[in-house]
Amino acid sequence: MDEQKTRVLVVEDEVRIARFLQMELEHEGFEAETEGNGTRAYERIIQENFDIVLLDVMLPGMDGIEICRRVRTVSNVPIIMLTARDAVEDRVEGLDIGADDYITKPFAVPELLARLRNALRRRDISTEDASDRLTVKNLIMFLSRYEVQVDGETVALTKREYDLLEYLLRNKRTVLTRDQILQEVWGFDYTGETNVVDVYIRYLRAKLDDRFHKKYIYTVRGVGYVVRD
Repeated sequence: MDEQKTRVLVVEDEVRIARFLQMELEHEGFEAETEGNGTRAYERIIQENFDIVLLDVMLPGMDGIEICRRVRTVSNVPIIMLTARDAVEDRVEGLDIGADDYITKPFAVPELLARLRNALRRRDISTEDASDRLTVKNLIMFLSRYEVQVDGETVALTKREYDLLEYLLRNKRTVLTRDQILQEVWGFDYTGETNVVDVYIRYLRAKLDDRFHKKYIYTVRGVGYVVRD
């Protein structure tokens, strides 16, 4: 069986540079993909399973500094900033918001590869840390802290809302019937209104889907509900 390759996302809006880096990385045995738009890059970083990100600072849609700042609220994926700016303040800002390294253009490919491998070696994403989080899109639930964040902003939920969301997240991409939800979240001895599931789904949608203008909870007519990316 072939060994799984390390996935690298190259976020660079200059097509020539992006393609060059992609070819060099693939030559070195990495699986490299490119993205030229900052907003799409941010969404891909938090939704896809990249092992490391090479992130240009100057980008259309969302700049690299803002991308790094937002990613760090939900992920520890290694990030190496790429920039043509050599000012000390710029490097300090990038490192202060959570970048793992910073390299100035133009750079020698062997140096970039060395920094990339070093950042990968320093990764400290333990199984314990991963098991403490449930995620969908830009939402993350910190189980040990009993906290839900969207793009780093904490969302206040009642205990029942939290329990319902946790059950949906633990079964991401699985359609759950109202009876399943009722039994798991409210308990087998619940004797209240049977439409309570629909009521609390509306509460969650108001605090998540409506507030952040993104769909997290989907209705499957005649069956129940599901969360999916």
